[in-house]
Amino acid sequence: MIPLRDSEATHRLAPANTILILANIAVFALEVKLGGRANAMLAPFAMVPARVAHLHFSAPGSAIAAVATIFTATFLHAGFIHIGGNMLFLFIFGPAVEERMGSLRYLLFYLAAAVAAGLALVAMGPDSRVPVIGASGAIAGVLGAYFVIYPRGRITTVVPLVILWPVLQVSAYLYLLLWFALQLYAGIASGAQGPLMGGVAWWAHVGGFLFGLAAGPLLAHPPTKRRARRA
Repeated sequence: MIPLRDSEATHRLAPANTILILANIAVFALEVKLGGRANAMLAPFAMVPARVAHLHFSAPGSAIAAVATIFTATFLHAGFIHIGGNMLFLFIFGPAVEERMGSLRYLLFYLAAAVAAGLALVAMGPDSRVPVIGASGAIAGVLGAYFVIYPRGRITTVVPLVILWPVLQVSAYLYLLLWFALQLYAGIASGAQGPLMGGVAWWAHVGGFLFGLAAGPLLAHPPTKRRARRA
């Protein structure tokens, strides 16, 4: 299901969320500009789980560089569909979460969610040497926060069937519960195939979402009177 809008955000262009989207787009534009040179030049900024899991503190520079990739990898994407899907979810779900947290808290929360998602992936595949890139783990944290902050929210979504593409409005609770169940199932099903089955970092999604569930209520300010009446 492809989300089109939500019922809770009062300002779609929330400052911090918009900055995050623009930063991701700017980095991707650089990737496109580099063309065939992008892989070689950006490879050091991708997160390799084995490098993070097996840090060599005898070489502190290398250890710091490996840890830093948890952040830098979040702003890299593998193609137009990859970044398009991620930025769509961030654009739909981010503003309402930022409204309840405030811009600075939201920005710090987003970065912390990226760390939680990256560490979850490292924990499930500590010997994996497959480079990991993308903002989906951090965005999963935003989805987790939305799930607990706005359980009565409504998501307008399009369901891409073979011929018909109906537009439906579903509860945020159901939408995100189904989304998380799919990520968890895919992560468990990956089994011996590793945490990157199908080229998707499923366990990063699971880790980010669970972080959002836990941290969202702690960072969110009480609802305004308008939202209290709405609830």
